[in-house]
Amino acid sequence: MITWFDALLITVWALLTALGARRGLAGLGWGIGGIALCFLANSLSGSPLAAAVIALLLSAGLAAALGRLIPEPLERSWFMAPGALGGFLLGGMLIATAALSFPLDVHVTTRGPQGTYPSASLPPAIYDAVRHSAVKTALRSVWGSSPSLRTLLIPDQARGL
Repeated sequence: MITWFDALLITVWALLTALGARRGLAGLGWGIGGIALCFLANSLSGSPLAAAVIALLLSAGLAAALGRLIPEPLERSWFMAPGALGGFLLGGMLIATAALSFPLDVHVTTRGPQGTYPSASLPPAIYDAVRHSAVKTALRSVWGSSPSLRTLLIPDQARGL
């Protein structure tokens, strides 16, 4: 079932894809660079605040580098396609992170700790929307995926916090 939360996530994804196309060839560097910088910031830092500061500093450097390397990002009309791809990739990472960023309830059972996502302590409207989200359901496998993917999308869970 598609919820209002899914509609919001897909709208953000479409907006970032369009923004990447609007940026042209620089949008490809923006998308791929953004993903790489987020992974690097999450890998280097143990706290969300430090990761945010690292990501902001690195993204300023990326923006300056892209401005120098690609002075005419829309020189040719086909440059919009790679830009859209960059926006699509960055948007996909952003919505996956948003869909998996809500609190997790952990219950200790005889089989060990069991996690429930999202936490029942969320307000009812948000809990229902996230719990029944098609995007969240499609991303369920991330919880048991490779450490690299968990570091990118759910860094606090990758470190076992």
